[in-house]
Amino acid sequence: MTLEGSFEQTSMFFGLINSPVIFETIMNKILQKLINTEEIISFIDNIIVGMEEEEGHDKVVDEVVKRLVENDLYIKPEKCK
Repeated sequence: MTLEGSFEQTSMFFGLINSPVIFETIMNKILQKLINTEEIISFIDNIIVGMEEEEGHDKVVDEVVKRLVENDLYIKPEKCK
């Protein structure tokens, strides 16, 4: 409790040894259905959409972005290829 109300952490603190593990667990939970259907692969902050055919690719990308937005996560478009 602070003078201005309760403190709510909105980002992960730097220097925590297990931060990557926590982040990977969060990503796996958010994207679990897509990972289980083998439509994507997630490793820490990398998400690979691998489809044998182009058909359906945009739909999967839209679903990934939707899930990230729903969980207050974001992507940097300049890092997307």
